[in-house]
Amino acid sequence: MKRQTWIAAGLAALTILSLASCGRQEDPKNLLSQDREEERVVNLFSPMEKIDPDAENVARTASDLTVAMAEEALDVTMVYRTYTAENYQDKTYDEVCLERARNSMDDLYLLNPDTVLALGAEGKLMDLSGLDSTKNLRDVVRTANTVDGKLVAIPQEVVAYGLFVNVDLFRQYGLALPETPEEFLECCRVFRENGIETPVGANRWWLETFVFAQAYADLYNGSSTQAEIDALNRGEARYSDYMRPGFEFLQTLIDNGYIDAEKAFYSEAIEAEGPDFLAGKTPIVMAYWGAANTETAYGRTDFEMQVIGFPSSRGQMPVVSMTGLAVGADAEHREDAAEVLNIMVSDEALQVYSEANRVISPSKNVKVDCVPALRPLNDRIEEGVYVLGSNAGMSVEQWGNTCLIVRELLGGATVDECMAAFDRLQDAALEQS
Repeated sequence: MKRQTWIAAGLAALTILSLASCGRQEDPKNLLSQDREEERVVNLFSPMEKIDPDAENVARTASDLTVAMAEEALDVTMVYRTYTAENYQDKTYDEVCLERARNSMDDLYLLNPDTVLALGAEGKLMDLSGLDSTKNLRDVVRTANTVDGKLVAIPQEVVAYGLFVNVDLFRQYGLALPETPEEFLECCRVFRENGIETPVGANRWWLETFVFAQAYADLYNGSSTQAEIDALNRGEARYSDYMRPGFEFLQTLIDNGYIDAEKAFYSEAIEAEGPDFLAGKTPIVMAYWGAANTETAYGRTDFEMQVIGFPSSRGQMPVVSMTGLAVGADAEHREDAAEVLNIMVSDEALQVYSEANRVISPSKNVKVDCVPALRPLNDRIEEGVYVLGSNAGMSVEQWGNTCLIVRELLGGATVDECMAAFDRLQDAALEQS
């Protein structure tokens, strides 16, 4: 913000000088050059990404490195406009993004999947498919960020979710790491019978990953992916039919006491289940890729940890989601913002970003060594085995809606009531199409 203030003050000073000179006849050498090129500025709106202001923010640092590359190459200045809950009170980041993008208040936005879908469908985001860097994107990235045939957002990383497991506890009780829902339930039964009160540590955000793995294992890993999605969008197939097995699986976990539904309903990610997992009391938690890299999460354990996919009919299944950088279709500095983004998602910049942040790159050409704990999950993704938890090509937003309906289940709703909620969402989407 200081940088933005400096820019604004500088431009204001130039304006005052120009106006003042209009009223005097002086030596031309004392006048500002009329053809002096104005400074190029691109406004980026993004979350602050810091809970503790003194904490090291690896993700922001990695992104800043790519911003610096764009600034140097294009002679532009990136102005950060950030979201904090303090500034916007009860509004969520997504709500604020929608307001700002609909009113073309910024040039470049960091958007969550549901916002990408909403703004893309409204025509508020620029089609990025013509950028040079897009030719190197993984297919999963294109699929997740294409709305009405237009690529409207590009991430700097692919966020993979998996099960973080205490391998020592599995060995202690003679258990193999589970592949299928049935094997997972059997592991939970053995843990419970041996005195582990809650085998699965859960929170109010990430239980939907179990649902996605079971719902879409065949859709994304079969031969008719787009045809199935088209059928859902036309109403010929029902989201509730895909979702039901995953919700029935969660209900079984709740009924058998394998997860604490009441605790999960209110718990924030990692804060609630993390201490018991690190203490060896809970053998299984779910989290995102980066949690294995940072010591503030699960980057350092006193036991052997592995990160595997969620149980599905096709074995261990990673769940992939991603935020995306998007350019406002009517942004003031639209073309400059597109040029900046083109550099930020180039292979050169993504290599820098991925090495700094140790994440999966959206570019199929960028590979980064991961920590040993992540290799099982990484191997599946590199094989092309995964499901999408966010897909802007689906008429019903997936990640946020499924999270909210899972919370209804945790709060006591029946599986049938949860399926009815999906049907209502799909019917509403069909009415709008």
